[in-house]
Amino acid sequence: MNFQPVYKFFNYHKEQRKALLLLLTVIFCMQGVVFFVDFNTENVDSHEKQQWLSLQVGIDSLKRSKEATFYKRYPFNPNFISDYKGYTLGMSVKEIDRLHAYREKNKYVNSAEEFQALTKVSDSLLSTMVSYFKFPEWVKNKKSKTPYINYSDRKRIKTTLIKQDINAATAEQLIKVYGVGEAYSKRILNYRSMVGAFVSMDQIAEVWGLSDDAVQGVRERFEIGERIVVNKLDINNASIKEISKFPYFNYKLSRSIVIYRSMNGEFKNIEDLLDIKGFPVDKAKIIALYLDFN
Repeated sequence: MNFQPVYKFFNYHKEQRKALLLLLTVIFCMQGVVFFVDFNTENVDSHEKQQWLSLQVGIDSLKRSKEATFYKRYPFNPNFISDYKGYTLGMSVKEIDRLHAYREKNKYVNSAEEFQALTKVSDSLLSTMVSYFKFPEWVKNKKSKTPYINYSDRKRIKTTLIKQDINAATAEQLIKVYGVGEAYSKRILNYRSMVGAFVSMDQIAEVWGLSDDAVQGVRERFEIGERIVVNKLDINNASIKEISKFPYFNYKLSRSIVIYRSMNGEFKNIEDLLDIKGFPVDKAKIIALYLDFN
C-alpha cells in the first residue's frame, strides 16, 4: 500500500505545526473548563436574594420605628409656644407674632377658643393642635359654676399682688411659687447667675425642668425690675473666646460671628446677626439686650 499521498498531506511546515499544537491545546483547555467548572448560578443568586430580603426587612422596621417616634408630641401650654414650636405645628409667622404680642402684655389665653380668636388659626389647623393643649388646673377650676353673690352693698377690700424683682429674688421667695421646690429655685438662681441678669420674663421658661404651671407662677409673682445691671458683650470687638463665654453662643457660632464680622464689617444691630448660620433666631430679641453694638 502506498502511503506517500498521506505523508504529503501531514507534511506541515514548522509554523503550521506550532499553530496546530496551539489549537489542540486551546481545545483541551476549554473541555477541561467545561468539565470541572460548575456554571450553575442558581444557588448564588438565591443566596444573594435571601441576603437582600433580610436587609430589606431590617430597613423597613427601622423606617417604621423612626416614623413612630418622629411625630410623637406631648401636651403643652399654648401660651408658651416658641417660634420653632409654632413652625413645627404649622402656624404662620403672623399667627405666632399675634400670640407673642399678646404675651408681651402679660396676658394669657385660657381656652382653645381664645387661642383661635387671638391667633386666627384655621379650624383644620386647630383640630390638629387642640388635643395637645394643656392649661393649668386653676384655669379648669375657674370654669366651674358658682352661685352669684351680689357684693354691691358691701365694703369691698381690694388686694393687689405686688410683684417682686426677679433679679433680686431669693431661694426662699421662689420656693413659695407653686411647682418650684428647693431644687428648681436653685436652678433659677444658677441660670440667673450664668446670664448675668434676667432681661425678660420669657427666660424663666428656659430653665430646664420647670413645668408650665411653675413658669406661670413665677411670672405672676415676679417681674423685671427697672434697674437691670448687665455686663453687655461688645460684639464688634470681642474675640472668639470672649464671645463663646456668652450663654447663648457656642464656640462654633462664635467663630462664625468673628469671620462674618471680618468680612462684612461691624454689626449695627441684631438684624445683622440673623444671617449667620446657626444663630438662635427665636431668641434674638433677648440676645439683643445683652449685646453692645457701639
